[in-house]
Amino acid sequence: MDYDLAVIGGGAAGLVSAGVGAALGAKVALIEEKRLGGECTWTGCVPSKTLLRAAKLAQEMRVADRYGLSAIEPRIDYAGLVRHIREIQERIYEESDSPEVNQRRGVEVIRARAKFTDPHTLALSDGNRVTARRFVIAAGSHPLVPKIEGIEQISYLTNENIFDLEQLPRRLIVAGAGPIGIEMAQAFRRLGSEVVVVNRGHRVLSRDDQELSYLLEDALRAEGIAFELGATIEKVEPGIRVTLSSGKVLEGDQILFAQGRRVDVAALQLKAAKVEVSEYGVTINERCQTTAKHIYACGDVTGKLQFTHMAEAMAKVAVMNALLWFPKKLDTGRVPWCTFCDPELASVGELEDVLKKREAKFETYRFPFAKIDRAVTDGAGRGLIKVFAEKKSGKILGASILGVNAGEMIAEYALAMKNGLSMQNISDTIHPYPTYMLGARQAADEWVLGRLTPRLLWVLRVVFGLRGGVRGERA
Repeated sequence: MDYDLAVIGGGAAGLVSAGVGAALGAKVALIEEKRLGGECTWTGCVPSKTLLRAAKLAQEMRVADRYGLSAIEPRIDYAGLVRHIREIQERIYEESDSPEVNQRRGVEVIRARAKFTDPHTLALSDGNRVTARRFVIAAGSHPLVPKIEGIEQISYLTNENIFDLEQLPRRLIVAGAGPIGIEMAQAFRRLGSEVVVVNRGHRVLSRDDQELSYLLEDALRAEGIAFELGATIEKVEPGIRVTLSSGKVLEGDQILFAQGRRVDVAALQLKAAKVEVSEYGVTINERCQTTAKHIYACGDVTGKLQFTHMAEAMAKVAVMNALLWFPKKLDTGRVPWCTFCDPELASVGELEDVLKKREAKFETYRFPFAKIDRAVTDGAGRGLIKVFAEKKSGKILGASILGVNAGEMIAEYALAMKNGLSMQNISDTIHPYPTYMLGARQAADEWVLGRLTPRLLWVLRVVFGLRGGVRGERA
């Protein structure tokens, strides 16, 4: 079987690669051993966000008295929630990921394992062979489970099996305070579990803005989540009994390991295709090209920015370069990301501490959610917008947002940075009222107000005959 493009892996990166390739008129094979959809559909974004929505609704019932309604303790039907999650997964699969959908797009789906036998040939587990002019490796990643004394004696959870639980754990220990750990800790706490988070670092979401991560930690503690920070798990025993580096012992019904991802491509035998692999993943350049010029890689398998939206963006770059030789390059400096806890924490561009370390000339413009009218009406005043921009030009270097809908709001800053728009441009743009997005304009107004120096104000008063007065308070 000979193709223009053979894609290995049916997750987000693979699906987009195959779809773009077919749209460009190529004969495409999409090779996946398991169900299409990958981590995002079955063990990642889709089930986790469905779970988070249910958990948020449960929490809103508990605090309904804040809105003049009667607060009640929700009755959790966890088995029913699991069925709901599976229904959502199947719906998304049938509408966008299934083999039938891909075949209508012009993609031939092959259910098999693949390995390279030479740079242009794949041997499949069904006994067939596939040859192609170009290849895209989109084999994904797996949860990283640390080597801990006693780990082989217990059953543990990762993102790959936590959504298979049929009963809500009474006590849940979460190892890791990254996005997966924090999201699952809050979700299960709101559903009724006792939750403790163990983390080697001294704060949650260490790759995000420091100030905002501390504010988020306070919010999570207020909901009853316990934290053991600056600690590692030294030993686990059946039970679940966990001994920390501090000597403290924790007991739970389940333990979730959420301490990162690993890439394992040994089964692909990439050496036969002359594709180099580092300790982080498949080696690529800025065009998503591997060390074999006709083979490209994208998504988690490269070890770069392991987000679904990044996997999709990389897939477009890879296929455009593979099939059309377009000089399309990765844009890794303006990739937004978000942890979908409540409140959400989202960022794009450079963080404040990074800018300070490289001694960049910038100012931080802040606007609290407590001054966004829509946040006030929704009872969601906990949060803060931080924008890092050059004082003179208003060029945006980065932004971080903690608050409701932060994941939606950060997209405006990503768009602005991508297209070279400044704080002045955002300030001049009319935003609908009352919306959360209006907070972006109000934060930009802070930059405008910052340019009104006392000398400039004096000149304006003289030239236009203004009487002057007291300037309004700035955030």
